[in-house]
Amino acid sequence: MKPGRSSERAVILAPNGRDATVAEALIREAGYFATVCADFAQLVSEVESGAGIAVIADEAIKSVNLRDLDRWLHNQPVWSDFPIVLLTRQGGGPERNPDAARLRQVFGNVTFLERPFHPTTLISLVGSAVRGRRRQYQTREILEDLSDSQAQLQTALDAGRLGTLELHLPELRLEVSETTKACFGRQPHDSFTFAELQASIHPEDRAQRQRALDATLTDGVDYNVEYRCVWADGSVHWVETRARIVRGPDGRPKTLVGVSVDITTRKTADIERDKLFNQLTFERAALAELTATLEQRVEERTVELVKESAARERAQEQLRQAQKMETIGQLTGGVAHDFNNLLMAVMGNLELLRKRMPDDPRLKRLVDGAMQGAERGASLTQRLLAFARQQDLRAEAVDLGTLVRGMSDLLDRSLGPRIALEFDIPEGLPPARIDANQLELAILNLVINARDAMEDGGAIAIKLASHSIKRSVGALKAGDYLKVSIIDNGEGMSPETLKKAIEPFFSTKPVGKGTGLGLSMVHGLAEQLGGTLELTSKVGQGTTATLIVPATTAAPVITEEVEPERQEARSAVILFVDDDPLIAMSTAEMLEDLGHKVIPANSGRDALDILRSAQPIDLMMTDHMMPGMTGIELAAQSREVRPMLPILLATGYADLPEGAHLDLPRLAKPYHQDQLRDRLEQLLG
Repeated sequence: MKPGRSSERAVILAPNGRDATVAEALIREAGYFATVCADFAQLVSEVESGAGIAVIADEAIKSVNLRDLDRWLHNQPVWSDFPIVLLTRQGGGPERNPDAARLRQVFGNVTFLERPFHPTTLISLVGSAVRGRRRQYQTREILEDLSDSQAQLQTALDAGRLGTLELHLPELRLEVSETTKACFGRQPHDSFTFAELQASIHPEDRAQRQRALDATLTDGVDYNVEYRCVWADGSVHWVETRARIVRGPDGRPKTLVGVSVDITTRKTADIERDKLFNQLTFERAALAELTATLEQRVEERTVELVKESAARERAQEQLRQAQKMETIGQLTGGVAHDFNNLLMAVMGNLELLRKRMPDDPRLKRLVDGAMQGAERGASLTQRLLAFARQQDLRAEAVDLGTLVRGMSDLLDRSLGPRIALEFDIPEGLPPARIDANQLELAILNLVINARDAMEDGGAIAIKLASHSIKRSVGALKAGDYLKVSIIDNGEGMSPETLKKAIEPFFSTKPVGKGTGLGLSMVHGLAEQLGGTLELTSKVGQGTTATLIVPATTAAPVITEEVEPERQEARSAVILFVDDDPLIAMSTAEMLEDLGHKVIPANSGRDALDILRSAQPIDLMMTDHMMPGMTGIELAAQSREVRPMLPILLATGYADLPEGAHLDLPRLAKPYHQDQLRDRLEQLLG
């Protein structure tokens, strides 16, 4: 974004090292604009020409005169609070550095970021600052509109030749416009006090005007009176004044505000007098009715606006947090998908290598070690996809009590002898709609977290309960749910730690003791199932982690372990579509190793050309995320060419995009050769 009055770009001053280059690259990669400044003078110039945020390294301003920037910040309009991110060395924050505290007073809206910083932290700060700057620009537009409205009001007053007046109470100090002075025969530069106004009134009209004023000041009625005034040259003129009491916070009259107009012409026109009088009477009645209705509407609307403002502030805070987590989730899901593709190539080649290498124990150990590392990587990507709510789930009706009881032996082995495990599982609970395997992993993860919080031993309780929601609350829709609570009496968490507990890669464990993805994975799983994860904790009083999952009226699924009868695989011609050459090579090798003939295609369009040919094809296997044409789009178009062709979708994503109506069998990446063989045998019969 170029400089300008609504620019959102970031200007960067970090002359030493690669901080400026790194910060610019990160900011641009996140979708924002950035300008690197060579020196402080250029920084000030870029800020003055229009920017959304400044990122400054502390060493760049230690020996420069901050006067120009300080003057610009001091002279900001009332709507502006320009944000600055100050990059400091470790220990350079305001808590331990007096110079940093001084810079906070100079810069005002400044955030300190200690180096080395995490890229996500910098992007989060820049994103928050840009959104704040955007709201400042919106405030500016509102103020400009308000100024235009005031100008329009003055234009309307001038067009109607209406003069304004304000009588400040109780000191009776009068302020009038030039038009009002003209009504009483005064020049713009003449003084005009309340006493002078009283003295200018025609003697015959003073009593009735005073009665109207007394009634307004005493009873609060509208001040609406016509009277004659005598100018300095002795001429008599008619003035009409309308005003209303404005009360202070204590309810007492504070100001009488109104307008005055010279009605001499109307009053002296005998022919039009009666007609104008009747019209004025009618207009007064209509105006009184409109005023009463308007007052009521204004009061009702004011109450509504106060409520809406409070609700909007709460919603904005929730929205900011949700957007933050959604952004992190999207980034995490994309990274996990790329990792899945890489692991797919690694695991496929390792499996083929293990089958074809010589019978050397040392080589076998090396390959097995590499395969274990790849499996751990696949487990990590599953956690990332769980947090991003993109893992492949098989949600079905499950007896939650039976599932938890069946985990008792596993949990006892995981906890050890120093942790007492208790169960509170009432009878008659409805089935839960969950993925049993993933929920077992989530419960195990929460129990191990509780164990790690009790270094000296303790007790963990697992409690199940029904839960009903009458109206939607946050991510939970109205309906019936089940609660799985894991309660420990460990050290607990502070409010600050609890607030960040489900953020990815946040961990209170020592380095090497955890990835920081456990709670993130559990939270993502719960939301993907249609529930949520709630955490409550107090330091020294333990922690309660509650998984809320949807209940169902369907009968629980009873699974029986039956060894499938292995049929002799038949050789098939398989059209394999994938734009990644590493995956294409390893998967084609696995397919050929299974005895199939592979026809490769690196895009959806190439695959369609092959399908339109006379080439015999028994099955098409395709990736989903491909440039130009996705796997879903390819499958839809292939139905028009070969309607009965079996199609297998190999992807790392859980859900098909919105609007996809094809119910395709899927194979989740990364997969083993055995999984590939079983899926193909199912489809090829």
